[in-house]
Amino acid sequence: MRHPDSPPIAPDAPWLAPLAGFSDLPFRLLCREHGAAVAVTEMVSAKGLCHDSPGTAELLARTPADAPLVVQLFGSEPQYIERAMGLLLDQGFRWFDLNAGCPVRKVVKTGAGAALHNDPDLLVAIAGRMAALAGPGRCGVKLRRGWAAGQDNYLELGRRLADTGTAWLALHPRHARQGYSGDADWSCLAALAQAVSVPVIASGDLFDPEAGVRCLRETGAAGVMYARGALYGPSIFARHTALLAGHELPAPSPAELAAIIRRHAALAREHLRERHALLRMRTIVPRYVRHLPGSRALRARLVHCRTWEELDALICAFLLDSPPQ
Repeated sequence: MRHPDSPPIAPDAPWLAPLAGFSDLPFRLLCREHGAAVAVTEMVSAKGLCHDSPGTAELLARTPADAPLVVQLFGSEPQYIERAMGLLLDQGFRWFDLNAGCPVRKVVKTGAGAALHNDPDLLVAIAGRMAALAGPGRCGVKLRRGWAAGQDNYLELGRRLADTGTAWLALHPRHARQGYSGDADWSCLAALAQAVSVPVIASGDLFDPEAGVRCLRETGAAGVMYARGALYGPSIFARHTALLAGHELPAPSPAELAAIIRRHAALAREHLRERHALLRMRTIVPRYVRHLPGSRALRARLVHCRTWEELDALICAFLLDSPPQ
C-alpha cells in the first residue's frame, strides 16, 4: 500500500527512470510536459556529493516545475550516504532512492549499485538509515533480480527492505551480470508484488506504452518506470495514460517529432552550459529518430554539428524536408 507521503505511484502515474547521462533537468522537464508523473535524477554519488565533486550540482539542478522529484543516490559506505542525505535534506529535497541495480563496472567495483546484492545486510542497513533520515514514505530502492543466475535474492531483500521502512521498490528483473542483454523476466515483478506490502514499480523492456500497460496487467505492479522507452520519445507517457483509459494515441508524426526535438533543444539551452547542451542534443536526437529511414546517416552528420543553427537545419531537413523557418 502506498504511503500518503510517497510520490504518486499508480498505473496511470508513469515514472521517468534514472538514466545516467540523460535524465538531466531539461529531459525531465520535457518528459513532465508529456505526462511523466514523477522523475528520478541521474544517479548521484553520495561520496561525490560529500566532497563537492564537479558536476554533482548540475545533476541536482531543479526548478519548481520539476516536481515531484526523487534523488537517486549510489554508494556502499554508510557514513557517506548519511552525510549526503543530510546535505540533500538541508537543500529541501524530499524523496530519495537507493541505487542497488546499476550493473556498470565502475559502480559495482566500489561495492555500490547492483553489487549491493552481494551484501544484503549492508544494503538493508543503508536503505533503513535513508528511510529513517527522510521520514516515512519518502525512500525507495531500485533492485535487480540478483547478482547472477542462480543467485536471485530480490524476494528476500524486498521483504527485509519493506520491514525497514522502504516505501516502494523498483525492480528491473534481470541479473546484474546480464547488464541489459537478454529479456527482462516480468514474472519476477509479479512474485515481488505478491511478496511485499509496499508498491512495486516495474522496469525492464518497457519500450512502448503497449508494453507498459501489458506489464501492469500481467504482473500486478503498482506502476511503471520508463527508461529506454522514454529515450525513444517522451510522448510515451501521454500515450501510456491514454492507452490505460482506453484510447490509443498514435506515435508522433515527423512534424510532431521535430517539435519535440526543438522543445528539448530550447530547454537544454535554457538550463545547461552551452557546450554541454549541444553535446546532449547530439546524443539524444538519434534515439528519437532511430525508427526512421536514414537515421544512421543523420547520426553521422550530427557528430560534426557545432552550432544550434546547424542542429536545427539538420532536424528540419530530416523530418520536415524543408529548411528552418
